[in-house]
Amino acid sequence: MLSAKQNFLETIKPGGKPDRIVKQYEGLAFTPGDPVNFYVRGNRYPGMPPLIDKWGTTILWPEGVIAAMPHVTEENKVIKDITRWHDYTKVPDLIANCSQDELWEPYLERVSEIDRENNLFMMFAPTGVFERLHFLMGFEDTFINLMTEPEAMMDLCNAIGEYRYNGIKLMVDHAKPDVVLYHDDWGSKANLFMRPEVWREFIKPQYVKQYQYMHDHGVIIIHHADSFMEQIVEDMVDLHIDVWQGVIPQNDIPKIQKQLNGRMALMGGIDAAIVDRVDSTEEEIRRETRRVLEEYTPAGQFIPCITYGAPGTQMPNADKFINDEIDRFNKEKFGI
Repeated sequence: MLSAKQNFLETIKPGGKPDRIVKQYEGLAFTPGDPVNFYVRGNRYPGMPPLIDKWGTTILWPEGVIAAMPHVTEENKVIKDITRWHDYTKVPDLIANCSQDELWEPYLERVSEIDRENNLFMMFAPTGVFERLHFLMGFEDTFINLMTEPEAMMDLCNAIGEYRYNGIKLMVDHAKPDVVLYHDDWGSKANLFMRPEVWREFIKPQYVKQYQYMHDHGVIIIHHADSFMEQIVEDMVDLHIDVWQGVIPQNDIPKIQKQLNGRMALMGGIDAAIVDRVDSTEEEIRRETRRVLEEYTPAGQFIPCITYGAPGTQMPNADKFINDEIDRFNKEKFGI
């Protein structure tokens, strides 16, 4: 029987020979809290008072909510005039503030405790380029500015892209992760947030250097986007994304699998709207998980998973029944 780490690696590679279906984030040691992200994001926890991140965005995390979220209003939005964005915010200087070895020592001590024989060390890179745009000005202004002030928006996108590259380089150079889980949602359940050609003009170029650096250093790139993104699958392959995590079932997953033909693995498929409600029943959760197992895993390079961008569901029973159903499937199909 393969270790969880080996089974994950065999699952995502073309022509791999996994001996069972990967169980969500099995084999990935999710390790947030590195100096880069702590510097920018601050200390976040449920029930915390409002927090202002290094870009100036207000972040809220009320008790009982699954994660922290930006709170952007007309009054508190950071950038009020995109043509003068430099007057409203300052790009955090990650090189000056996050390069010192002593800052990394406590994080690396945590990393040293990971069982690397059985798990891949996975770092967390939240709030990608598009997400940072709407954190700074809200969705409405982001879309309007893309249409009406393209030069200023490109200037800001380039600045965010370089900032993200500096952060990724610091993470890779200091911690040497096996995997980076990178977050940037590019669409809703129904479509991309913008036309594909607009995404290719403003957003895609910011990822070329970041993802090339990780690819060149042997880092597995898992890009989280629980979005409808069929139109840009080929672009994701171009960017060296190894795994699209969060692929929602509103995408035509079998069609995408056939199109990809092994060039990128998919992770997700389990509809949170079905399995992760207060009133979701065990039967519903198992039925949705079994649907995903039977419809998507036969094509290979597919990991059934909740589409959220981190391990765990809001309702504890959801995760428990999802995992148990995957265990049942593995026992039935593979005797494991």
